[in-house]
Amino acid sequence: MSDGEGRAGGAGRAGGAGRAGGAGRAGESKRKDARRNKEALLDAAAAVFVTSGVEAPVRDIAARAGVGLGTIYRHFPKRADLIIAVYRHQVDALAEAGPALLETGASPHAALGQWINQFVDFLVTKHGLAAVLRSDDTGFETLHAYFLDRLVPVCAQLLDAAVAAGEIHSDIEALALMRGVGNLCIGGDSDPRYDARKLVELLIAGLRRPR
Repeated sequence: MSDGEGRAGGAGRAGGAGRAGGAGRAGESKRKDARRNKEALLDAAAAVFVTSGVEAPVRDIAARAGVGLGTIYRHFPKRADLIIAVYRHQVDALAEAGPALLETGASPHAALGQWINQFVDFLVTKHGLAAVLRSDDTGFETLHAYFLDRLVPVCAQLLDAAVAAGEIHSDIEALALMRGVGNLCIGGDSDPRYDARKLVELLIAGLRRPR
């Protein structure tokens, strides 16, 4: 092969590699955009569920997310698909929030209180989940196991940090606290006079050791 052919071949290979690399970067960018759009959609659905419950009209979710109905149905053909996705999305967000709050909170007890407030928001969206999934007990059990596996260790980490700082008593377990908070939230969506968050705040305040 002549020098000219070699240069031409080298240029061709370089150009091909450049185009392939550009296509790869473009594809990765599109995937990142798709993930961000899906997360924005799940955030919008969660916000609507908080105010209107899991049976809220899909058009309300689409309006809040700024997308068309077709976009929602393309990602989530059935309402149960959307609710499950929101549930897992919020569990993941809660799991990630615990360590972050410990780093930025004024104290471990303050971080625990902030995390529990987020947990209460999550529980509000959970109301009605069992009814939606009543035809799929296995699916509900899988979600519950995911919830426990992801969140109980995070709550335990927050409690341990507050105990180590001498802020709270050491005789409360993470699962017991989470169940207590969950029980306090029951009925809050059916009686406007019932302020579950206020009672949860009193519960968290009651964990503190006397000074």
